[in-house]
Amino acid sequence: MSITHTEHNTFPLVSVVTVNFNQSGATCEFLNSFQQISYPNYEVFVVDNASPNDNPEIIKQNFPWVTLMKTSQNLGFAGGNNAALPFCKGKYVLFINNDTEVEPGFLEPLVNLLESNKKIGMVSPRIQYFHSEKVLQFAGFTPFSMITTRNFAIGFGEKDAGQFNDTRETGSIFGAAMLVPMKVIEEVGMMAEVFFLYYEEHDWASHVKNAGYQIYYCGSSLVLHKESISTVKNSPFQIYYLTRGRILFARRNTHGYKKILSFLYLNFITLPKITLSFLLKCRPDLVWAFWKAVGWNITHQKGIVFEMPKLIKR
Repeated sequence: MSITHTEHNTFPLVSVVTVNFNQSGATCEFLNSFQQISYPNYEVFVVDNASPNDNPEIIKQNFPWVTLMKTSQNLGFAGGNNAALPFCKGKYVLFINNDTEVEPGFLEPLVNLLESNKKIGMVSPRIQYFHSEKVLQFAGFTPFSMITTRNFAIGFGEKDAGQFNDTRETGSIFGAAMLVPMKVIEEVGMMAEVFFLYYEEHDWASHVKNAGYQIYYCGSSLVLHKESISTVKNSPFQIYYLTRGRILFARRNTHGYKKILSFLYLNFITLPKITLSFLLKCRPDLVWAFWKAVGWNITHQKGIVFEMPKLIKR
């Protein structure tokens, strides 16, 4: 466990990082699940992202083998995960949401895949919804369209009957669970904290691919996802950061004619379509959040918006 579970030559050390925000109960459920895995060599870091309405100390009380870190302010998904990286000693880093539970043997296939192919820079497991028996959330991604800045989760909503138990290259990574070699992070840098929430893992995957690595999906590994319990679905908060991240991703990762086409698609299709859909639902609060995100991208044109991922400082 954090105690660097006994060193094994055949089981390289995995540093596990999860972020807590006002959900210590869920984090404890995750850790209770995680401590039952069969992989023998890991350390666990829980980063409390300055939770204002929570008592993260119960995490340490219930799981003393965990390293509990506390940030002085909410750093978002990327910043919270990045905060633990200077202290990670593992050959691999597992970034995993605290609203997940894992199968006992989920980690071995991921590690074995990275051990067998040094060209793989990231891998995500098969993801099922926790509250819907054997219903898939993720079995890989289609390639990103750099015009619409959208991709689609393969297998989404399908009954899991083993049809996606294969292992293959995929369009992007799934942020709820991803295993990354430390040497890749040291080479490419950490997740860009400018995103705060949503799209940061896709931006990161884009940088990893640009460095010559492949992104993989491993269907023989299974994680159960309780969906987002720290954000409310279709809330102004979610719409704001989803929209801000989507536009920012396009700005950072499209070039030449694709950037022009992406800009045209955004202005003449995405903006009017989404605005109209929220108005028809009588949700002016979502319209406001949506256009606030557009405004953020208009007013932030330089500096951190285009910074490359930062390297780990130990």
